[in-house]
Amino acid sequence: MSKANMLVAAVIAASAFLAADAQAEQTSISKQALDVTGPATTLQTLAEAKPVTAPHAMVVTAQHLATQVGVNILKQGGNAVDAAVAVGYALAVVHPCCGNIGGGGFMVIHLASGKNLFLDFREKAPLKATPTMFQDAQGNVVPGLSTKSFLAVGVPGTVMGLNAALKKYGTMTLQQVMAPAIALAKDGYVLQQGDIKILDTRNKDFAEHPNVAAIFLDHGQPYKVGDKLVQPQLARTLELIAKDGSKVFYKGPIARAVVAASEQNGGLLTMKDFADYSVAWSKPVSCEYRGYEVISSPPPSSGGTTVCEILQIIKPYPFAKWGYGSVEATHYLAEAERFAFADRNTYLGDPAFVKNPIAQLLSPQHAAWIRARIKPDAATPSSKVKGSLGGTEGQHTTHYSVVDAKGNAVSVTYTINFLFGVGQIAGDTGFFLNDEMDDFTSKPGVPNAFGLVQGRIDEVRPGKRPLSSMTPTVVLRKGKLFMVTGSPGGSTIISTTMESIINVVDFGMNMQQAVDAPRMHQQWLPDLVMVEPGYLTPATQAALEKMGYTFKMVHAWGADEAILRNSKTHLLEGANDDRRTSGLAAGY
Repeated sequence: MSKANMLVAAVIAASAFLAADAQAEQTSISKQALDVTGPATTLQTLAEAKPVTAPHAMVVTAQHLATQVGVNILKQGGNAVDAAVAVGYALAVVHPCCGNIGGGGFMVIHLASGKNLFLDFREKAPLKATPTMFQDAQGNVVPGLSTKSFLAVGVPGTVMGLNAALKKYGTMTLQQVMAPAIALAKDGYVLQQGDIKILDTRNKDFAEHPNVAAIFLDHGQPYKVGDKLVQPQLARTLELIAKDGSKVFYKGPIARAVVAASEQNGGLLTMKDFADYSVAWSKPVSCEYRGYEVISSPPPSSGGTTVCEILQIIKPYPFAKWGYGSVEATHYLAEAERFAFADRNTYLGDPAFVKNPIAQLLSPQHAAWIRARIKPDAATPSSKVKGSLGGTEGQHTTHYSVVDAKGNAVSVTYTINFLFGVGQIAGDTGFFLNDEMDDFTSKPGVPNAFGLVQGRIDEVRPGKRPLSSMTPTVVLRKGKLFMVTGSPGGSTIISTTMESIINVVDFGMNMQQAVDAPRMHQQWLPDLVMVEPGYLTPATQAALEKMGYTFKMVHAWGADEAILRNSKTHLLEGANDDRRTSGLAAGY
């Protein structure tokens, strides 16, 4: 080891707050776990990062007020599902870019009894949707149709999803869990720098629509830190839902307002689309990784399957010995992601329309087949990688994690796709509509907004749910809760969530270090590796470039909001990603 690396290793060794559960499972924790992340200032900051701890319960979200709502619900005697529903509605108010009632998402629930469940409340395509709806007469994809027009709007699922979870596994009434969100919308909340930073991304778009500008601009001007954002129209919408439940959203005045706006602006939504919407309960995807059980989201999410496929590929490799950010760990992780994303884009889709070969993708034989094709000293050109079973064809999201005092855990990722979705609000409903239709394949072989190149398996069909990368995840150890994790970030959700797991299990990081650490991402196409500043040293990057890798520095990634249960201290460790300065981990 070089003198520089020895010095860095000493810095890391001084950080005694390593995840005790992971430490117990490894024969040794590599002192090189963080020794190649980059400049010493980055290392020092990461080495000193510590999670928030609490003895009983924990909530972590990307907006501090929503976290406080969840903690208060738990203190009042609610369980993790009660808190998760309350947080979901609160984020629709205080995190309007991403928290929503105009979009959809996924929920993974681990009950203290040992039962694991998955709830799909992903948006659906309108019944009038067609495979070529985003193409012109010549078959070319029309820029903006799937992201900025009312054609981009799928049937929202969040309201029915949150209400269904509460009815089945909650203990409190809808009025109780929605009261904090209604108060925040009606009375307003003070904007912090993190809130302003996100609002500023769409101020010009807000100005184009009078009903949006009336709420999200201050007399035509951008809001400033310290200003109060009041949303009386959203408060009224939430009051209607609290009083009459899902029916008012899907068969009453809220649906009528959205349908009217869609019709006026060239969209396809009808009252039948809303009336026919449904959520679906199913079993999560699960896999084993170094003695841990990963419980995650099945299709129409690609997240759980792709995370598990990557973990099965890398399982035999000595990542702890190689160290975080090393040439070897980066090479084999990038290769595993390359092959897994090729499979993701080729085989996975809405299970109501597609037979997903999950068992084959996660089989030991399939992982071994892929490992046999990875060269130890060279990158595999993505042009030579196809779906490996044969033929066929939200940076702007938010994630939150909840654990209650009884050991119930809820992991939720939901989205309106782009920041503030399509950027439009229907009439006086007060909430942004999604542009989730962009997650479909507008045309086979043409990248979507996240650069994902997909095939006909994810083409637009009436009533179909688009393939998603959202990956709400729970990790168990010997059947007991170990970690709750997940992230926004479009296609990078998968790598972010997966890396939060291996950062703890393989590299011995505590929960805060695991979510803050610089990241990498390879998604098959385009054929490059995205990295955050600080992930690679110049020497490591040079070595990997000689192996055939091309790197792209990316400064904007999703924010993992995670919780770890430490079996040695018996404390919960909550970590709000430092990429979201308005977020908070809190418990009691």
